[in-house]
Amino acid sequence: MTENYSYPLNPEWTTEEMIKVVNLWGKLEETYENKMTAESFLATYAEFKTVVKSIGEERQLGRDFEELSGYSLYRVVKQAKAQKTGPLNRKDF
Repeated sequence: MTENYSYPLNPEWTTEEMIKVVNLWGKLEETYENKMTAESFLATYAEFKTVVKSIGEERQLGRDFEELSGYSLYRVVKQAKAQKTGPLNRKDF
């Protein structure tokens, strides 16, 4: 993982929308670096989806973030949706 990188954001978003997206990137980092429950991650993801409604835009932002950080939004979302509850285990994604 690169220590210093910028979160992928859309300059057209409002401040509130940017906060929701930044919160998701923070939760994704926390999921990889510490512990996170599926419920907590999915709640933050639901907020993210109120901003990024398009699956195409979500995939592009996810790829951009993974390229910068090494953390996969797709894999964590997939695992959290499959698991629904309990702690997410890094070895599963």
